[in-house]
Amino acid sequence: MSFFSKQFIDVIQWTEQGDSVLAWRFPMEDQEIQTGARLTVRDSQLAVFVNEGQIADVFQPGLYKLSTHTLPLLTNLLNWDKAFQSPFKSDVYFYSSRLRMDQKWGTATPITIRDREFGAVRIRAYGIYSYRIADPRVFYQKVSGSRASYQVSELEGQLRNTIIGRMTDAFGNAHVNFIDMAGSQSQLAQALQATLQPVFADLGLSLESFVVENISLPDELQKMLDQRIGMNMLGDMNRYTQFQVAQSMPIAAANEGGGAAGIGAGLGAGMVMAQQMMNAMRPGAPAEPAPPPPPAPAAPAEPAAPGGAPGAGGATKFCINCGKQIPKPARFCSDCGSAQQ
Repeated sequence: MSFFSKQFIDVIQWTEQGDSVLAWRFPMEDQEIQTGARLTVRDSQLAVFVNEGQIADVFQPGLYKLSTHTLPLLTNLLNWDKAFQSPFKSDVYFYSSRLRMDQKWGTATPITIRDREFGAVRIRAYGIYSYRIADPRVFYQKVSGSRASYQVSELEGQLRNTIIGRMTDAFGNAHVNFIDMAGSQSQLAQALQATLQPVFADLGLSLESFVVENISLPDELQKMLDQRIGMNMLGDMNRYTQFQVAQSMPIAAANEGGGAAGIGAGLGAGMVMAQQMMNAMRPGAPAEPAPPPPPAPAAPAEPAAPGGAPGAGGATKFCINCGKQIPKPARFCSDCGSAQQ
């Protein structure tokens, strides 16, 4: 009677719910699989029969009627004859072989690589990759085991750290300067994928794609690189100095009190500065003494008083009473004797 009280399984299948599950065990409890039951393995799935902890059979996508012909290894393990009709009990695991896309990787801290131009530099990088389960036997033995389910999130940390661990060797063997890495990201991604393929295969996985989205320097190194790029863009210092002097001329002319003297003095000072900068930038050239700036034009002298009349610097004025020309400092007219203002 105990035999007839058992429940028999006629259909074995898995309908995936979402993208988070990589492996799922079919619930058996006290049920047994009826001989002749149907196994449905959908596209992007794989099924594994495990008997007493030992993998018996692996099924690719398709519809199967379970018998001694479809379960040859399990039949041998249970020592059944060729025409067995009795039910059997075995663990059935389903594995999702769909692509796990948009998996992100990135360096938590900068990694140090050797650069032919800059020496040792620290870089950051990030990108995406995709993988799938390729060998359910290996994945069962090394990763998921006999658990009821295995989630994608449980594998993310292992894969991400594995990628970062192989990045240093891959970037170092690429022999590409950091300046040229932006134009060689696809080649670097291919080199990394080739390096990581055996590591993924060792876990029963297949690395389908690998993308390097960005390679950058830490902030402090990026500022130094920007300064170097700015110096390279500056180019010829002589022409740059001439341009700066030419730019300063309109500014000097527009200043209040400017004129021939102001422009001459500003131009002379600018040329002296330009000459000093050009001498400093010229390799191996001896320092030349800077020429003195041109003298400012002298103010015109005022005419002397008529008749050679002495005065303070030759200045004269006219008497307010008689109109005679007298020295400017005089307080009384020498002709009419009237007081002056």
